[in-house]
Amino acid sequence: MDVRPFWLAGRPAMGEAELPVTNSHDGRVVGIASVPTGDQVEQAVAAAAAVRGRAAALPIHVRAEALAHVSRRIAERAEEFARLIMEENGKPLLWARGEVGRAVSTFRFAAEEARRFGGEVQRLDTDPAAQGRLAYISRVPYGPVLAITPFNFPLNLVAHKVAPAIAVGAPVVVKPAPATPLSALLLGELLAETGLPEGMFSVLPVPNDRAAALVEDPRLPVVSFTGSAPVGYAIADRVPRKRVTLELGGNAAAVVLADADLDHAASRVALFSNYQAGQSCIAVQRVIVEDAVYDAFVERLLPAVRALVTGDPADEKTQVGPMVSEEAAERVERWVADAVAAGARVLAGGGRSGATVEPTVLADVPRDALVYREEVFGPVMVLERVAGVDEAFAAVNDSAYGLQAGVFTRSLDIAFRANRELEVGGVIIGDVPSYRADQMPYGGVKDSGVGREGLRSAMADYTYEKVMVLTGLTL
Repeated sequence: MDVRPFWLAGRPAMGEAELPVTNSHDGRVVGIASVPTGDQVEQAVAAAAAVRGRAAALPIHVRAEALAHVSRRIAERAEEFARLIMEENGKPLLWARGEVGRAVSTFRFAAEEARRFGGEVQRLDTDPAAQGRLAYISRVPYGPVLAITPFNFPLNLVAHKVAPAIAVGAPVVVKPAPATPLSALLLGELLAETGLPEGMFSVLPVPNDRAAALVEDPRLPVVSFTGSAPVGYAIADRVPRKRVTLELGGNAAAVVLADADLDHAASRVALFSNYQAGQSCIAVQRVIVEDAVYDAFVERLLPAVRALVTGDPADEKTQVGPMVSEEAAERVERWVADAVAAGARVLAGGGRSGATVEPTVLADVPRDALVYREEVFGPVMVLERVAGVDEAFAAVNDSAYGLQAGVFTRSLDIAFRANRELEVGGVIIGDVPSYRADQMPYGGVKDSGVGREGLRSAMADYTYEKVMVLTGLTL
């Protein structure tokens, strides 16, 4: 099996160590990535630092066309990307193809935003003391971005860090998740076709225990991290003077109120508690149902969960595949067992075979159980019965996390009340919290992180405002 090179300052390179990548469904080695040496990592960071001035000065049309090129090329190689994601991640083809389509859009949106991300002019002669003065306000990149990406979306979450960096003229060093580096390496191949300056990007599949040196390197003033809260906050604590953006997940709630379309709510909750094997920051975890419709909703939900097709991710019909590893599946199994021991009832699923966990529905779960309080990151949902809207919204907010929430209601008043009261970064009305449009601001509050993704939002996070004042003008 060929060893895939990594990307060092825009060029393919080989290191001395190798990283085998396995398929969690059957344990096959599906690829081998070359691992850069310490000296090669140093070369990549030095190249990013050396090119920062040239990168910031790149004409907007050059940045935009590079991004548009990558968008087109991902679309042309879509099936190759999808099968690579399926192999390294265990994600069913259904969802892998969806991720590739989103990455196409992410780079296209970035190209469009790059062309719109200009400066603004502000007249200052609103005050007599500023007669003849005009301010030109531009946004300037802080410098090279360190992008630390997770396993669950090995292409599109890399895109959400790389594309806005290029759009604002910032070099980017990507450290992909060790379990899933292959998609990022293939993306590097497309970036290399663009003719961006040497040093503009590197893709370095280094082990996690070598990430600290990258995080601490002063030549990388921006750290964009997606992953677990403990790791994310450890990064922020380690480099308090850096610009750090964190997307740290959550335990997303879907609220089903008495006026909801129960058939629609049940089908969406069933699917999006279990898509990506529940390994999504906004997968439905807590399902909070108004008492008046609780029994009717559960009658619709359980058949919808049991009807999901679980199995081989290479099968076109599979909706729920394996988790990223057997170790991850064993953790979810333990959390479910702990909840049952504390009084929870299993209404569906609950079993495990290797890395695959059955779509699982729990009821009567104590609020201090891990499957309720923490991010389960597996195909498990917790049902909770509440008296009404007040209790439902209080239950959503009774969480250390606040990424997104879904509210199934037909009431415009309740929709706006949810937007006022729910302590989350995004409120999805009439659908699950799992909805995300790649161009919209995306991120959370509380332990769900700081900063926002979504192209324009990330571009703002990677840059600062700079003011030039022109004096002596006749306005």
